[in-house]
Order: sequence, then C-alpha cells, then structure tokens
Amino acid sequence: MATKKTNTFSTSPKNRASLAPWLGIAAIVILLDQLSKIAITKLFVLGEEKLVTSFFNLVLAYNRGAAFSFLSNQGGWQRHFFTAIAIVAVVFILFQLRRNPGQRMFCWSMALIMGGAIGNAIDRLLYGHVIDFLDFHFAAVGHFPAFNLADSAITLGAILFIYDELRRVNKN
Repeated sequence: MATKKTNTFSTSPKNRASLAPWLGIAAIVILLDQLSKIAITKLFVLGEEKLVTSFFNLVLAYNRGAAFSFLSNQGGWQRHFFTAIAIVAVVFILFQLRRNPGQRMFCWSMALIMGGAIGNAIDRLLYGHVIDFLDFHFAAVGHFPAFNLADSAITLGAILFIYDELRRVNKN
C-alpha cells in the first residue's frame, strides 16, 4: 500500500497555521523587548542606575559583545559575527518549528529563543550594541551582568528546551 509523502516546506494553509502561534510568540517577545529598550534609553543616560529593591536596579548599559560581555572589547567585528549567528539561529529555528509543529513545549522554547535572538540582533544592527538594563545584585555574590528582556526570553527558552529534552529522553 502506497502512502502519501507530505512536504515539510509546503505553503499550505495548514502548515502556515501551525507556524503562526510560534511566530506570534516570537513577535510578542520582540515587541516587549524593543519597547522596554526604547523606554529605558529615553529615561536613563548611559551608566545611570535607579535602585528598585535591595537586590535589583535598573541601569542603562551597552553590550558590544555576547553573554557576559564576551568579546565586547574587540574592534567591532563581533557586531557582524553575532548578528550572523542570530540569523543562522533564526533560520534553523524556523526549520525546526515547521518540522515539529506538534511538540508544544519544544515550539515554545524555540519561539522564545527566536524572539530573543531577533530582539538583540535588531539592537546590533541599529546601534552597534545590545541595550541592557536589568541589574540584579546580591551581597554574597555581587552584581550579575546587566541583561534585557530578549536575554530573559533566550534563557527561559533554553530552560524549556532542556526540560523538554530530559522529559522526552526519560519517556524512552
């Protein structure tokens, strides 16, 4: 008996519909990230801090590198390098979302990571750096590097991805 092979990359309404919620989640992440960065740059000057709680400040910081300011003191090439990595990641995530539309937690994780990657790539393309403003600090540890909503979405997406993979492996 012959079976009908489906094309993963077809543009049928069914395929687009299964991708739509995940693109919507990524769009919400991008929107909230960019709006928060616009607000912080309008209200603060570079380096300005506002104490919110005993362990949290708002601060305007620019990061020319990656996580924890990795490669931030280089000559500028890192801007293009990290933007290219974000673009490759987004293309890969779109492929994975189309390939696995029924795996909800996996798709949530990919949508959050994609939204965060695009949010930070927008900063790199427009400003040459990523705008960070969330500053947590603890007496025993000191200051955690400042970050933003895009970074938070990427982190949450990575946690969901790891949890989903562990859950899937334990089922088998």
